Amino acid sequence: MKSKFKNLSILTVSVFLVVLFLGGHAYTQSFKLPTYEKFTLENGLTVYLMEHHEVPLIYVSVVFPAGAVKDNGKYGLASLTADGLLFGTKNYTKKQIEEELDYLGASYSTYAEQETASVFMSFLNTDQDNVFPILKEIIMYPVFDQKEFEKRKKRLLMQLEQAKERPATVMSSYSRKFLYGDHVYGNPTSGTRSSVKKISLDDLKAFYKTNYKPDASAIAVVGDFKTSKMKAAIKKLFRNWRFKGKSPEIQQKPPAAFKKSRLLLVNKEDATETRFMIGTWGIKRSNPDYVAIQVVNTILGGRFTSWLNDELRVNAGLTYGAFSYFSTFKTSGTFFISSFTQTAKTVKAIDLALEVLDRLHTKGIDQKTLSSAKNYIKGQYPPIYETAGSLANLLTSMFTYGFDESFINDFQENVDSMTVEKTKEIIKKYFPKDNLQFVLIGKASEIRDKVKKYGEIIEKEIKAVGF
Repeated sequence: MKSKFKNLSILTVSVFLVVLFLGGHAYTQSFKLPTYEKFTLENGLTVYLMEHHEVPLIYVSVVFPAGAVKDNGKYGLASLTADGLLFGTKNYTKKQIEEELDYLGASYSTYAEQETASVFMSFLNTDQDNVFPILKEIIMYPVFDQKEFEKRKKRLLMQLEQAKERPATVMSSYSRKFLYGDHVYGNPTSGTRSSVKKISLDDLKAFYKTNYKPDASAIAVVGDFKTSKMKAAIKKLFRNWRFKGKSPEIQQKPPAAFKKSRLLLVNKEDATETRFMIGTWGIKRSNPDYVAIQVVNTILGGRFTSWLNDELRVNAGLTYGAFSYFSTFKTSGTFFISSFTQTAKTVKAIDLALEVLDRLHTKGIDQKTLSSAKNYIKGQYPPIYETAGSLANLLTSMFTYGFDESFINDFQENVDSMTVEKTKEIIKKYFPKDNLQFVLIGKASEIRDKVKKYGEIIEKEIKAVGF
């Protein structure tokens, strides 16, 4: 009889070992990306192997060129196809996959983002021979079972309907669509109710055949193994993965700059608060100034003691929290200031957020503030990449977005090289102040006349289909 406690014991031991490992390393600032081997199989699949022996686990991250940018008007198709990888395979039913992986204590997931679809797994190194055959089948031989598809589609439609009752869950979809419009980066990852209703099982099968191809995909394996043995295992595992046909290439040229400020007002008639985002175009992930930008953004809105949070939440009591961030893609990206406040305080909160952004440009950053941010970010970033799971994701991100290990290896040097004068250059070049785009979700009748000063208003009802 299979033990019901194996999953629990593995989880407990794993958490303990990870905590012990991180504690022992004391979050060193001199962290360098561990040595790894990169090679390409005959079918074009890129493979990364990195030994990481601190805990007896193996982490696998696989990425495919099968994100929402490939939906071609059938929004939600990439996401449903990624889900469908677990609906059953040639030799495993969905139930068998779940029971076997759960028994082994393995963690697993499949999902689609804007540009890629992914499979992620983690398991004990002693279970490799049991897990890898399932991983192979999920990637190479999914059958997209009709009953499982209908159940998932039904749940997704329910989730999409419920999502608009919680503005926080749809805010990013409205903002991205407002900025990108018909550009593929504006495609809603989970789709809309109207688009998902039209998606058929044949659509999933066709999407899989067209976009899940080895020569544009990558797999990263990080953990407690010997590289020579793992290399042989991966070659054997995927040697028969072939792609027939031609996958359409998506032109992902960055959109043109905005010539004026606009405001999207999404009416939620029963709202008692307003969620708002202020921003415009940002950077692509491979930008050479990525680290320098993060240092400056840490000061503006990237941590709890940032200028935005201090002014809007701590000092003025206008919001429940405020922050700023850059979302990055292959060829484009966005910058946003984000917060939410009581309906009556909407304009005061937005005005103050704009004042803080203006201060960044007019007064800049002094040495004391810069030193604090540099110390903070040096203490935060390297530890993020010290676990095997995060390293596996980092390697496949390097493949997807076109940056290399210098992001990690030169991290401390790049942070330390930041000067007050350098922050001025970064602010001027990357932090927008003109032709800003505003997205608000709230009670339109209460705020419409007050927010028209920010730009041309476009109104939508939150209950309306799509974003």
